[in-house]
Amino acid sequence: MGSVMTQFSLGTGSVAAIRLREAPIKGVPTELDLKNKLRAVGLRPTVQRLSLSRLLFGKGDRHVSAEALHAEAREAGLRMSLSTVYNSLNQFARAGLLREIAVQGPRTYFHTRTSPHHHFMDQSTGRMFDAPDGSVEFARLPAPPEGMEIVGCDVIIQLRPKKR
Repeated sequence: MGSVMTQFSLGTGSVAAIRLREAPIKGVPTELDLKNKLRAVGLRPTVQRLSLSRLLFGKGDRHVSAEALHAEAREAGLRMSLSTVYNSLNQFARAGLLREIAVQGPRTYFHTRTSPHHHFMDQSTGRMFDAPDGSVEFARLPAPPEGMEIVGCDVIIQLRPKKR
């Protein structure tokens, strides 16, 4: 069960807070779920990591950049630097909680869906979204260089609006 903080007046000008239990919302991880998820991959559930986890994993599969997540955190009233967001996203990716997707140029996206799949990238908006599963096929991949092995193949299909 999750919980929510509720404030109430004591009648003397002071305010007290109590923690009320709330029914879990289907598909939305509870605080305990998030703590366990972080601990399971060897990450300490710090306030910053839990706050970012709530934003990342509470909305289903999504693609985010550090800048977009930082803006979302600020809108939610969270005070943390962009550097903290970058560090947390990179830690989550190294731990296997996120999939890092390097895009042409300086921007990197992180995806909460970690299974192998391919993407569309809208060049005009910067929006990234999943290509339908099974829609990309390869006849073959090149042999890897000596001493190397292929661990994955990411396809990013670049899009732009049609010219009229």
